[in-house]
Amino acid sequence: MELKTFTEMFSDKNALDFNKLKYKFGETNLAGYLNTLDDSFYHKLALLDFKGKPIVVLPAKINLTAQLIKALAVSYSSQKYGIQAMEDEIISTLSIEQIQSSRESVRRILNGGAPETSDENKAYGIKRGLDFIAEPANKITEENLYRLYMLAVGDFLDEEDRLIPEHKYRHDEVYVVGQDIEHQGISHQLLPKYIVTMINYILMDDGLDQVIKSIIIHYYFAYLHPYFDGNGRMARLLQLWYLVQIGYTSSLFIPFSAFINDTKGLYYKAFTLISNNSKVSESLDVTPFVNCFIVNVLTKLQKKAEPTNVLKEFNNLLQTGQITAKEKELFHYVLSAYGTNEFSTKQLEKDYKNAAYATIRTFVLKLESKGLLSSQNYGNRVRYRVQDGSPRWGLTPTQWETILAIT
Repeated sequence: MELKTFTEMFSDKNALDFNKLKYKFGETNLAGYLNTLDDSFYHKLALLDFKGKPIVVLPAKINLTAQLIKALAVSYSSQKYGIQAMEDEIISTLSIEQIQSSRESVRRILNGGAPETSDENKAYGIKRGLDFIAEPANKITEENLYRLYMLAVGDFLDEEDRLIPEHKYRHDEVYVVGQDIEHQGISHQLLPKYIVTMINYILMDDGLDQVIKSIIIHYYFAYLHPYFDGNGRMARLLQLWYLVQIGYTSSLFIPFSAFINDTKGLYYKAFTLISNNSKVSESLDVTPFVNCFIVNVLTKLQKKAEPTNVLKEFNNLLQTGQITAKEKELFHYVLSAYGTNEFSTKQLEKDYKNAAYATIRTFVLKLESKGLLSSQNYGNRVRYRVQDGSPRWGLTPTQWETILAIT
């Protein structure tokens, strides 16, 4: 096709919507456009669609900057995940699947409480899943994928949705209908082969940026739909698991699902667009989902990643020896567990579990006197909170980088 026409189509605002391109430029030009993408632009993945063809992605249409990647590449201190962040993660990932949960019950479960209802079982399952993927020794294998599923989802399902004995995946067909998505998961006979291929892809280095790869893994797992129930939860857990395995442990301090839930319609539309495009091009191009995740999760994460004055002041106190090692651990815990939500000294003692009440009380009063915490009286009760605008779900990666820089 003519270079001028290809350039116009490639730069069009609807370049990733093949039906709209066909309407605007005509069927002949679209065929030429797709052939050119296939010959010169697509990156072919070691993942197969249901027809056995390689899935593709279009790197030239993905806007992933070094700053966005840096937002995930921060190591953390003693906490395996941020309690406030994972509280929001659990509530949001269940909300995406229209499962209701209360913040109070999720917080109680994250702090070791036992589930009391079927909905709390689902939250407890995700907590067990988070504990599993937070352990770097739990490598991504087919057996561990099964273990993760049973921990996070399978043990809490009704009888009709459970896996039958000796099966790691569903034993029948499954259809997904709703939220404008109509999709049939891959034939259950092919699932073992395709899952092994996916795990091999996860473990290989194919030259693709690892953050982009994590998003593709998220999409592909949902595309295969290996279970009767819990596929969305597992897709999001698998993405987090992969990021932890490659060293992006900060992922467990960020509620990805909270950002997804805020733009849930766009999340589902990306799945639908990929499906509609594949009917036109006969190739499965996952670029729309990758871009959706970057725009609606990573970009918003970056915007929340500016250090605040309280963190700079905390660093100054650390550098001048005015903060003890125990106080540093407690402050890290407060940021992880509460963000800028209020807490009481009794609550901190109960949640932290590793300091006497007198130590907690001294710590809180000291940080209040230093301007790092503020207090509010409610009758004879006093509640505290971090003084300024850290995100309500806890510290962002850049903020953690600030306070951990000298540790």
